[in-house]
Amino acid sequence: MALSVEIDKRSGFCGGVIRAISKAEEFLDANPGKKLFSLGAIVHNEAELERLGRKGLVTISKEDIGNIPSPSSETLLIRAHGEPPSTYELARKIGINVIDCTCPVVLKLQQNIREAHSPERQIVIFGKVGHAEVLGLLGQVGGDAVVIENMDMLLTALEDGTIRTDVPLEIFSQTTKSPTEYSQICAVLSERAQAGLTVHNTICSQVASRHEELSSFAQSHDIIIFVSGASSSNGKVLCDLCRSRNTRTYHISSPEEIAPSWFRPDDRVGICGATSTPRWLLEEVAEAIRAIPLSF
Repeated sequence: MALSVEIDKRSGFCGGVIRAISKAEEFLDANPGKKLFSLGAIVHNEAELERLGRKGLVTISKEDIGNIPSPSSETLLIRAHGEPPSTYELARKIGINVIDCTCPVVLKLQQNIREAHSPERQIVIFGKVGHAEVLGLLGQVGGDAVVIENMDMLLTALEDGTIRTDVPLEIFSQTTKSPTEYSQICAVLSERAQAGLTVHNTICSQVASRHEELSSFAQSHDIIIFVSGASSSNGKVLCDLCRSRNTRTYHISSPEEIAPSWFRPDDRVGICGATSTPRWLLEEVAEAIRAIPLSF
């Protein structure tokens, strides 16, 4: 006998991450022995980064670009999160080849923010401060936007005047944020916006639908094992969502972190993950749980 284990069918890489990793593997397979430089982690999952690293993917920071020897003979991958215009200008300046894997949803968001920007209105971005996608969005408007991560930051920005209520406001969300939290943020901002608020629906539809589906998945199992990298912003949001629906939710990054003491013999175990969690890792976690003896 073994524990009853089900992997959430919708968990795993989103379309943008699949596209970026596929392009990276395509390049590395076609150029054996050659490095591919990724500007930032192509995915926020340590196990997947290690796998791609063995194939030749090298993660670098923006500060490292200028130190690449013979850049004209090297290739730089821009991941799904996107980059500000300054990154492309630097790449052109040093002559490095670029594989642009910016997610189409992020590209559309960047365009919308550029079009909305003007001296007569203020832009607010609901997102994680310092996140790669958010930095890319700020770069579209020369940094002329206010970033808020949560309700507390919103209220503080309203009270100290960082967010002006006497000019028209435009609010956008990082594509991977919680739809529920975004709605709450927009509702409060709408009440305070004396000159009007325009709300842009910029959360990825795949991410938005995941919240409702994952809520149902968490409630339909006795215990949830949520798998994602420690640095995954989307992983934190989705794990917190699972925990709000099922208090027996445990966050792990690898099968080695599983503790047999978490489980009961009659448990229906649900395994799920972030948009940055590879399917093969979810499968490995499932196998490790099935191997736990029921005599514990």
